[in-house]
Amino acid sequence: MSRMLMTAAGLILAGAVSAHAADIKVIDGNAKFPEGPFVENGILYYAQYGAGEIDKWDGKTRTVLWSKEGSGSNAVQRFGDGFIIAGYDNGTIVLTDADGKTKTVIDKDDEGQPLQGPNDIALDGKGGAYVSLSGPWETDPIVGKVVHVTPDGKAQVVAKDIHYANGLVLSKDGKTLYVNESEANRVIKFAVAADGTLSDRRLFLRLYELGEPPSAYPDGIKLGPDGNLYIGEYSAGRILVVDPATKKLVKAIDVPSAAAPNMAFSADGKTMYVTAVDDKSGAPWPGKVYAVTNY
Repeated sequence: MSRMLMTAAGLILAGAVSAHAADIKVIDGNAKFPEGPFVENGILYYAQYGAGEIDKWDGKTRTVLWSKEGSGSNAVQRFGDGFIIAGYDNGTIVLTDADGKTKTVIDKDDEGQPLQGPNDIALDGKGGAYVSLSGPWETDPIVGKVVHVTPDGKAQVVAKDIHYANGLVLSKDGKTLYVNESEANRVIKFAVAADGTLSDRRLFLRLYELGEPPSAYPDGIKLGPDGNLYIGEYSAGRILVVDPATKKLVKAIDVPSAAAPNMAFSADGKTMYVTAVDDKSGAPWPGKVYAVTNY
């Protein structure tokens, strides 16, 4: 997620793979900066940053699972029997019970520092989760972090000095963590140890290497059902699909909005839910949630 005012690119990939025409259906046409989604048992969960809430959609009806005014809720994931929520504006990571009632509020890391801009969440497959702490979206200082949240609610700093840490996701084998370094317009990666710590930070790719403009701004990132990495752009209504082995662009998927920050997939892989922003000029950042098929 970024509140930075940027112009939508909306460009055709020069000399590369053309944008794929998918079937797109609006399932929430009145979302307020929707972000950080996941799907479980046929239910879509997603944050509304502009409304400070977490919603769930069962295919017919949207209901509010959790809300906190001023939280800037930006991502949600399953965490044990409950949920883990990133509160971008109030600097919190919230753990809830199964009904969405707050149990634990984490506002400092294990070094005693306040959490600055909790943004996105990636489960570690072992009961814990990685959470990106973006830091300020301006060009300096470079103070973004990644913390590893243990099942008992401790936030251990595992990476520092990231230029606006944003979307993050584990590789299929759990040995690599990909992190979008938004203000550097690139994706970086880390080796993941058995205890959840990170090492061997390296560049994975810069978005301009995929044919995007130099200002292309990576936001969310997910591992798709086809094994490819799906990178949502805040600078355009576009999802980039990248082969993690070759770093090559497989295809680009466009939605009719100014930004496509994040996405999630149905269990059968046939539907991709895309959170999108139509108006980036100011609060509450009106947007939509799309169900995309034949992508």
